[in-house]
Amino acid sequence: MKLCMIGTGYVGLVSGVCFSDLGNTVYCVDKNKDKIKSLNKGIVPIYEPGLEEILKRNYKAKRLFFTDNLKEAVLKADIIFICVGTPTKKNSNSADLKYVFQVANELKKIITKYKIIITKSTVPVSTGDKIEKILFNLKKKKLVDIVSNPEFLREGEAIRDFIFPDRIIIGTDSNKANKILKSLYLPLIKKSSRYFKTSRRGAEMIKYASNAFLATKITYINELANLCEKIDVNIQDISTGMGLDQRIGDRFLRAGPAYGGSCFPKDTRALVDTANKFKTDLSVVKSVVKSNNNRKISLIRRIEKILNKKLKNKIITFLGVTFKPNTDDMREAASIPMINYLNKKSCKIRYFDPSGEKNEFKKLKNVKYFKDIQSACLKSDLIVIHTEWNEFKLLNFKKLVKKRNFTIYDLRNIYSPSKMSNSKIKYYSIGR
Repeated sequence: MKLCMIGTGYVGLVSGVCFSDLGNTVYCVDKNKDKIKSLNKGIVPIYEPGLEEILKRNYKAKRLFFTDNLKEAVLKADIIFICVGTPTKKNSNSADLKYVFQVANELKKIITKYKIIITKSTVPVSTGDKIEKILFNLKKKKLVDIVSNPEFLREGEAIRDFIFPDRIIIGTDSNKANKILKSLYLPLIKKSSRYFKTSRRGAEMIKYASNAFLATKITYINELANLCEKIDVNIQDISTGMGLDQRIGDRFLRAGPAYGGSCFPKDTRALVDTANKFKTDLSVVKSVVKSNNNRKISLIRRIEKILNKKLKNKIITFLGVTFKPNTDDMREAASIPMINYLNKKSCKIRYFDPSGEKNEFKKLKNVKYFKDIQSACLKSDLIVIHTEWNEFKLLNFKKLVKKRNFTIYDLRNIYSPSKMSNSKIKYYSIGR
């Protein structure tokens, strides 16, 4: 089939590349001409394991094209995916849908024969209805079907999630569109994933409900970790014991920093905003948002306590600053408010992250990026393990730091408290 992906951000690029690998012809469109030039040279703008190799293979096979010409790509394609950003509006909790509606208005001027238009961007319930209103004349002439097909790709594991999805959600009342999309996804459905058709609003809601539930699990275990620290109980034992119950499961029950990334923060806020518009109180999700914000503050307070509130000129090293491993995504990472605060308190901040230096910290006076772990850790007073990259799981801290007195604050519970004690290293973790 011939597909058009509008937007080459995380969702559009990964989906487009993977669809081409299934044998489809895919046109990836973006207004950013520099980005398109880079992609045509095989330069991938995001850190996602395996993506560059698949991109180059399908580009060479002429199944994958990158262009800034929207009209040309749309006219060539049978199915159009809207994959533009839906960030939180400034001074609001609602999702900013201006890019989605801009695309819809442009499509209105281009389409002359039947196309399936799919929102793959995460959008609030009823967004598909609004797109249909914009394309009313095309819908009336039966030239378009507007479908919701939310993505469920985890950063760092997106290719595997695309090839072996838990489920494929299709929101449409069109039998024609459903038949075509079932054929498109047939190679994946054969791998025992579930193809589930529902209403368009239902599909939109499933995406938000899923992310809000996972965010709730993270927040719940983080709150329990706070209690465990005060009653001398190991939160990892609690997570394991709970997770053995198949109704609960152990995924997303690992205590750590506040959740971050491109989905959970904005999607929980947008779901609360949608509920407010429909005069419904989502008290649980509201509490999750509030608790997650408080989590960032509590971790900063813990660092202050570990250092006896003597922060000035302390050398603090962050190992990992992204919100999770195997991605370069810094969106709403817990490291940002922590480092900003410590910088204002005149700490000397160092950091190393396998995905490279971060623009978020370049202008901060007391923050420096190091290209290797050893240089970042040398003579540090405090090492904060923020992200559980594999590179950080078997470190000899005494050899790295080369200093008698230093402390480790392990936000991911990677190391054993007893082994750290035997090594005579001051060690703090989460909920233990």
